[in-house]
Amino acid sequence: DIASIHARAFGRPDEARLTAALLNDPSGEPRLSLIAVIDGRPAGHVLFTNVTVEGAEDGVAASILAPLAVVAESQGAGIGGGLIREGLRRLAERGTDLVFVLGYPDYYARFGFRPAGAQELDAPYPIPPEHADAWMVRELKHGVLGGVTGRVACARVLDNREYWVE
Repeated sequence: DIASIHARAFGRPDEARLTAALLNDPSGEPRLSLIAVIDGRPAGHVLFTNVTVEGAEDGVAASILAPLAVVAESQGAGIGGGLIREGLRRLAERGTDLVFVLGYPDYYARFGFRPAGAQELDAPYPIPPEHADAWMVRELKHGVLGGVTGRVACARVLDNREYWVE
């Protein structure tokens, strides 16, 4: 179902292969994977995997939202937003401090994400200046932002420069 969602949402198999690889990458643990089902059919999926903030003096529990997919015929119905909100809620319950995403700033700002570079939290690879605001962070535990800085290290599967360049 997950592979089908990603293939249908993006119209190509690349995203489905990346998602499958992330689901099988132990360096991304712990993770949270949620599927939205509409009328008995899988309509959306979001995956959160573990990241670390290199250089953070105190341990920080962090995740990255990647990827998010909603099948074309269900886009615009709030499914992606629902998956994000539920994922953030569950991660907060589990004690996650920060969640990162590389995506459209106008979309992710709706869910409380803000530019991470402004917080001195660097992406695994440099983000081109014209897209710097696309590297974002959401604080789930009040007071963490401003007290932690460093470079984010993600699961091995995502540790590839091609995923970080627009």
